[in-house]
Amino acid sequence: MKYVVSHKAFKKIYRMNAKLGIQNLINLIPDRYYLKFVYRIQLGRRLNLDSPVTYNEKLQWLKIYDRNPWYTNLVDKYEVRKYVKNILDEKYLIPLLGVWESFDEIDFEKMPDEFVLKCTHDSGGIVVCNSKKKFNKDLARSKLNKLLNNNYFDYLREWPYKNISPRILAEKYMTDGSGVNNDQLKDYKFFCFDGIVRLVMVAKDRFEIPKSNFYNTNFELLNLKIGNPNFDEKIEKPINFDLMINIAEKLSAGLKHVRVDLYNIDGKIYFGELTFFHWGGFSIIEPYEWDIEMGSWINLKD
Repeated sequence: MKYVVSHKAFKKIYRMNAKLGIQNLINLIPDRYYLKFVYRIQLGRRLNLDSPVTYNEKLQWLKIYDRNPWYTNLVDKYEVRKYVKNILDEKYLIPLLGVWESFDEIDFEKMPDEFVLKCTHDSGGIVVCNSKKKFNKDLARSKLNKLLNNNYFDYLREWPYKNISPRILAEKYMTDGSGVNNDQLKDYKFFCFDGIVRLVMVAKDRFEIPKSNFYNTNFELLNLKIGNPNFDEKIEKPINFDLMINIAEKLSAGLKHVRVDLYNIDGKIYFGELTFFHWGGFSIIEPYEWDIEMGSWINLKD
């Protein structure tokens, strides 16, 4: 299956359009036609919205036809904390250091020496500080201000992000006993369908060359690659893996499909985020049969 424009290249095109002021015109294109266009140039095939079959196709269908206002709170990185606390317990949340509407509201004198800054309304944009003496505040301000002015919905029309109030939040800088910290922590991503975990992704080297492997619920390695390359390192099944699955299923109950991201640090489980559209529904899934198999797990009949 050959594609025309990679996900990374398309993101660069989007940013260029925003700089040139073209994006406002592109935003006028109805979602259905915009998604068909992006699907064609990223995956090299037509998007079937009338009778979707594959995982990627069904994610696009859900963007258009499954628009529960509740989803906005679930992808808001601040508001979702209330949901996790209510369903589980506050102990599963990474400690919150503060939330602000603008960068200049942050009182860095009161911040610890290490912390993580992120925006509540986007995906992937974070600033890590592991030493206030070396922290480049101007660079952080520039990056976060750009993110605050972006509406993440415009990029791939992921509807839950459309109406989030953009804010900056700070969380505790996490590390485990081996010295592994925020930059290298393994990210466990549970693909849930109607509240049932069917697939587990382990992501590593997120700030270098991202790599990921996929496992079934017995933590057996699968012959599957989605977007990023696989890694060769053998990952042992976490001791409390069953508890992680239980947590993911509780948080995904009542949802057609959602990815629940968790961290496992020194045996303690922490919530990361909820993602409704893995890679925006434009990921290269290899072998292609997995795109069909994963698509069969999303039930649109209701």
